[in-house]
Amino acid sequence: MRKVSIVGVGKYLPKKILTNCDLEKMVDTSDEWITTRTGIKQRRMAAKNEATSDLAIKAAKEALEDAHLKAQDIELILVATITPDMAFPSVACLLQNALLAKNAVCLDISAACAGFVYALTIAQQFLASGTYKNALVVGAEILSSITDWKDRNTCVLFGDGAGAVVMSEVKSGGILSTYLGSDGSKADLLMIPGGGSRHPCSRETIDKRLNYIKMQGNELFKLAVTTMAHAAQVVLKKAGLECKDVDLVIPHQANIRIIMAMSKKLGLPAEKIYLNIEKYGNMSSASTATALCEAVKEGRIRKGDIVLLDAFGAGLVWGACVIKW
Repeated sequence: MRKVSIVGVGKYLPKKILTNCDLEKMVDTSDEWITTRTGIKQRRMAAKNEATSDLAIKAAKEALEDAHLKAQDIELILVATITPDMAFPSVACLLQNALLAKNAVCLDISAACAGFVYALTIAQQFLASGTYKNALVVGAEILSSITDWKDRNTCVLFGDGAGAVVMSEVKSGGILSTYLGSDGSKADLLMIPGGGSRHPCSRETIDKRLNYIKMQGNELFKLAVTTMAHAAQVVLKKAGLECKDVDLVIPHQANIRIIMAMSKKLGLPAEKIYLNIEKYGNMSSASTATALCEAVKEGRIRKGDIVLLDAFGAGLVWGACVIKW
C-alpha cells in the first residue's frame, strides 16, 4: 500500500458575517448566553446567489494552487456535504465541470459533521491501492439553508463555508491510521425529518417546519464527548501512538464545551487543540476542513508534526484520522 498525504489546502468563507448581536434582534437570546454555552461569537452566511458548489469551487481552486497541480491531474473528487445544490446531480459533478477536471470520478459523501474525515478515509483507500494518483476532497456546507431561524436553540450554532485538500502519494509520513464508526439507532437525535422520501416536501411539512434541523442537544453533548475521546484513542493506538505524541488536534468545531471536555478526557493541554469556532460556528463537514487549512496557513502545523482529526455528527457517525505532516 502506498503512503498518502495532504499536499495542498484551501478554504472559502462567505463575506457576510452574522454576529451574536445580530441574532439578539432575531430570536430571544443574548451574546452572553451564546458565547458561554457554545464559544461562538459569529458565523458566515452565504449570499443569496451562492450555492454549496460555489463555495466548494473557490476552496478547491485554492487547494489545487497550493498543491501545484492542475484540475486535469485530479482523478477523484469527493465532496462531503449535507446541503447539496440539489438532490442530484452531485456537488462533486458540478465542481468537476467548473474546474474542467475532466479526468475525475465524482461522488458526494453524506456523513454530516464527520463527512470530511469520511471522505479523507475513502480517498486514502483509492490512492493507497494505486487506483488513482491524485484526489480532491472538499467539505462544503450552506447550513443557513436548513436552519430554523425561529428556533433559538439551533439557529445560534450554524454557519456556512468550505474547506478543501488535495491528496497524493508521498515518500514518507502521511496518513498513519483512520477510524470510522456509526450508530443508526440514535438517528433521531439530529435530523431533518422533512424533504425526503419519508416526508416529501409539502404544505404540511413546511407548516410544521420539518425541513429544518431538529436536534436533541443534551443527549448529543454527552455522546459527542465520549465518542470523540474514544475515537481518538482507537486511531492513535492503530498508529502505534499515544496522546502525548500528538502535536495538534483539530476537532470538529461544534461546541467549545464539547471540545474542552473531550480534551480533558484525553489529558491534552489547551495549546494542542486548534479552535476557530468563535469565528465560524458549526459548519458541519466544512468545519474540520477549514480548521485544517487555517492551522496550516498559520504555521500551527509543521513538517513532521503528528496531527489528529476528530469529528462526530448526525447519523450518528464519527471519524478520526492521524497524519504525520
